[in-house]
Amino acid sequence: MEGRGDGEWGGGASLTERRGGRGRGGSAGALGSPRRTAAMEQAPPDPERQLQPAPLEPLGRSDAGLGVAVDEEAEGAREEGSGGDTMTHNNFWLKKIEISVSEAEKRTGRNAMNMQETYTAYLIETRSVEHTDGQSVLTDSLWRRYSEFELLRNYLLVYYPHIVVPPLPEKRAEFVWHKLSADNMDPDFVERRRIGLENFLLRIASHPILCRDKIFYLFLTQEGNWKETVNETGFQLKADSRLKALNATFRVKNPDKRFTDLKHYSDELQSVISHLLRVRARVADRLYGVYKVHGNYGRVFSEWSAIEKEMGDGLQSAGHHMDVYASSIDDILEDEEHYADQLKEYLFYAEALRAVCRKHELMQYDLEIAAQDLASKKQQCEELATGTVRTFSLKGMTTKLFGQETPEQREARIKVLEEQINEGEQQLKSKNLEGREFVKNAWADIERFKEQKNRDLKEALISYAVMQISMCKKGIQVWTNAKECFSKM
Repeated sequence: MEGRGDGEWGGGASLTERRGGRGRGGSAGALGSPRRTAAMEQAPPDPERQLQPAPLEPLGRSDAGLGVAVDEEAEGAREEGSGGDTMTHNNFWLKKIEISVSEAEKRTGRNAMNMQETYTAYLIETRSVEHTDGQSVLTDSLWRRYSEFELLRNYLLVYYPHIVVPPLPEKRAEFVWHKLSADNMDPDFVERRRIGLENFLLRIASHPILCRDKIFYLFLTQEGNWKETVNETGFQLKADSRLKALNATFRVKNPDKRFTDLKHYSDELQSVISHLLRVRARVADRLYGVYKVHGNYGRVFSEWSAIEKEMGDGLQSAGHHMDVYASSIDDILEDEEHYADQLKEYLFYAEALRAVCRKHELMQYDLEIAAQDLASKKQQCEELATGTVRTFSLKGMTTKLFGQETPEQREARIKVLEEQINEGEQQLKSKNLEGREFVKNAWADIERFKEQKNRDLKEALISYAVMQISMCKKGIQVWTNAKECFSKM
């Protein structure tokens, strides 16, 4: 990363189009609508296909519906998707797909500890909107818990470490103003999280690489045994331990400046958005109070009108306008929460950026350890060949105490070391190639994320400003109406 100059940080498709959110002419509809869908257009050719994980074993027949419709068009594209990756052979991303999380439902069941628990399930609907023979549209629908969304994302983080994986919406409400419930079962919070989960799926569906993943496809179409299918990939065994990641952070000797700068940027982005959300919550608290106090005008004007004959009608009408003004703040702040959720998405994206940086640090650390180990073996081989010991070692002390090795023993050890050196050189070369590929692919996705971020945040901030202007205009209109009422008295 060369800094944050013009156009340096920002993105992809429109934020409101993906969220099903309110925007300036967004195609996905307004927030609060009962159904939100978005199209998954044909993805561009994938130059990184050879870098994807090994193919999964056949997983059985998926649910009927979308899979059947997609299979009918899959024959011509199977050879293209048969390389070393986790892509579904259906190539379903080539079709135009609509994905929506249309409902949320509170349920009661038993957890793994056989204890009663209450949770929320979300209905995912996946629809094929184009069909070659003009037959009726087929739809897959299934219910998922939030924990299953988490499992999907954890899998994607492991198998696609070079990608800035979209974040999930918050599990519990943060940065809320005091009149808003922080209960994760609150209907308003559940509705906002439903929108956020839909946006998460649409982010994946619009990504040129993630949209092709077979596990993601099965997440949308296979309700039964999906968890078992994910666990069979063994992704948990491939996950890097936190202790190892922390060790690499502090012990890597030659970090890549671009990733170091990116890590610092993600920290700063998280800090800035956190402060912005706190300011917004304080403003919402005070704004709520100001609007509700205007209700007192309505009450006073109404009481006043009761004792006036000529002025009564005007005062009563003015009081009505004030009551309307006071009650409008609830809808206004509800709309604001959706813009706050858009900012929160990028608050959580900061951690996704850091995950890519941590993976690079781990790879760099492994590379340095391999290089150090190879250098050590070469030095041991040279010392054995020349009979000189350059550094203090336990072997050198043993030789002095118990005498020199026989020529045969020395030759045997040299032969073993030479084999280890050859193996180490191949390993080092492989790690170098892997590291360069990771940097190339990671930075390509980071550039994609920059464009997406700039576009989304620009749109969200402009829409928020437009909403504030509209709110102020409504306030002016209320007082204009009150003025006309007073003039008629």
